[in-house]
Amino acid sequence: MTRVRVEQIVKQFGDTRAIDGVSLEVRPGELFTLVGPSGCGKTTLLRIVAGLLEQDAGSVHFNEDRMDDIPPYLRNIGVVFQSYAIFPHLTVAENIAYGLKARRVTPDKIASKVAEVSRLVQLDELLMRMPSQLSGGQQQRVVLARALVIEPRLLLMDEPLSNLDAKLRVQIRSLIRSVQRALQITTIYVTHDQEEALAISDTIAVMDRGRILQLGKPWELYLRPANRFVADFIGTMNVFQGLVEGPGPAAGERAVATSFGARWHVCAADSSGTRISLGVRPESLTLEPGGNGGESWNSLTGTVTEAAYLGAVVRYQMRVGDGLMITADIHNPDFAAIRSVGDELTLWFAASRAVRLPGETEGA
Repeated sequence: MTRVRVEQIVKQFGDTRAIDGVSLEVRPGELFTLVGPSGCGKTTLLRIVAGLLEQDAGSVHFNEDRMDDIPPYLRNIGVVFQSYAIFPHLTVAENIAYGLKARRVTPDKIASKVAEVSRLVQLDELLMRMPSQLSGGQQQRVVLARALVIEPRLLLMDEPLSNLDAKLRVQIRSLIRSVQRALQITTIYVTHDQEEALAISDTIAVMDRGRILQLGKPWELYLRPANRFVADFIGTMNVFQGLVEGPGPAAGERAVATSFGARWHVCAADSSGTRISLGVRPESLTLEPGGNGGESWNSLTGTVTEAAYLGAVVRYQMRVGDGLMITADIHNPDFAAIRSVGDELTLWFAASRAVRLPGETEGA
């Protein structure tokens, strides 16, 4: 298996620094995802690893081999791009076999490998079809099979599901993950879709403006975001400004006065008088008081501006104070008690569910 190490990569396009000193390591056999908004540099970094772009500074290593002067066709990588790039005049089997023919593999070996990989990606009954006879999901499986059949040391995937509808995206991402685990192939995956990243990744790197803002396991980024950007990008986060007043009722808790007049107990280590930012996930809010005896601690009261019934969840948008908007996901709701637009709503959260956002201390 292949370990990928990227050291201090810099890439400049005119006056724009697309990659600004990025270093990271992808462990052998893991699925490593680069996630971030459009233009953050994730695809540029992937193309540098592939050898399709030359960096201005820094180095790329596969295991102990420095790859900077190695052309793409000698790096032994499989690449899946956003566009399918399937040959319309070739059958499914011929499309999958294309890379093997280019490597002058014998016909018997080609037939064996195509059969093996087509079973893996669930295409074995479609090998004689033409691309025009395939659905979008089937075409994406052809592209995946073509990348895998050459037995690459590394698989690179750039927004592979962006052309599929929501249901197909879920199906194909599950297939990609199961195939990746079965083959234990080191994979670098690029997406702007946070849910996709959380669902399939061993490790996620959140990028913005050519830099990595946080790197870790999916649950680490979700539960302990390093800053406001990561908190907003990975999931949904309600962010509040506050001023620490003093100790709270339990060890490790602080009393905080929020900018809209509520008073909370939260888990933080800041000294009295410190201005801080706190994040509360929508699912951390509840309609029932969390043992506060009906007092105003850890509560928010506002007016419902939107109520969306999503089956097992009701998602409320609520205006609190002077225009502050809150999102709350109430799971397993009492359907007889679902609030309507214009209703007053009070929500509570446990002190441990508020996340201190490092470096976010402005405003209060």
